[in-house]
Amino acid sequence: MDQAGVLREMKRNVMFPAIERKRYNGNTRVIAVTSGKGGVGKTNIAANLAYIFSKMGKRTLLLDADTGLANIDIILGITPKYNLCHVLRGEKTLSEAVVEGPGGIKILPAASGIPGMAELSKGQKFTLLEELDELDEDFDFMLIDTAAGITDNVMYFNMAAKEIIVVVSPEPTSLTDAYALIKILYQNYKARCFMLLVNMAKDSNEAKGVYTRLSNATNHFLGLPIEYLGYIPYDQNVRKAITKQRLLAEVFSDSKASNSMFKIIEKLCLKQPKDYENGTIKFFGRS
Repeated sequence: MDQAGVLREMKRNVMFPAIERKRYNGNTRVIAVTSGKGGVGKTNIAANLAYIFSKMGKRTLLLDADTGLANIDIILGITPKYNLCHVLRGEKTLSEAVVEGPGGIKILPAASGIPGMAELSKGQKFTLLEELDELDEDFDFMLIDTAAGITDNVMYFNMAAKEIIVVVSPEPTSLTDAYALIKILYQNYKARCFMLLVNMAKDSNEAKGVYTRLSNATNHFLGLPIEYLGYIPYDQNVRKAITKQRLLAEVFSDSKASNSMFKIIEKLCLKQPKDYENGTIKFFGRS
């Protein structure tokens, strides 16, 4: 069964039937999920996409890269014993800090409110690169939930990925901050490939309008085209799932927002990752 067929089969059964794992091909697709502004639903999207990938039988690692204010563990309702802070301090290996979440996704949680973690040093960044390359388990996908904004950490985690998804909402401030993020990544770090995901849109027309406004700006002022990945409609079930500390795709798999996430997954699966090359530092550099 091809990727699109797998997705259709998943949608026919809200309980997600077991799907035979594909043989690992030796290449980890590293995707950063980022935003210029907080509150656009970036973390929730990253976690749900990771869950769907995992339920497809894809070995998936979700990295909480908001090293100052981590919250993936809260969204998932898990209480990890160790986190990225222990790894960067040399107290634990990355394998010891990784925990299993819903659907079999592997999660590398971060710490919150710990001095020295909001901005990683060069040594800490090097340690993380080494630890990822020494992981015993091979992954098909690694999703990085970056912090919001334009800090050095945000730049680092985006440039360590092979693909960048920029999440925006229809709010004007979200568009302004997304443009600032893309501009810095493009002009200062030579990133050229961006996929725009519009969240909490009223409908497809509003989402396309958001994309058009941002795309026109990047084309006109930067000479940079950006790709439209899709949109997720406003859905009250999102808030219900967050309150339950469960994933939307897990408890409301037939909701409007979940259906849109499946379409986004299908589009990602049909892409050729070799088309994406941002920066020089890469996680899983061995691939």
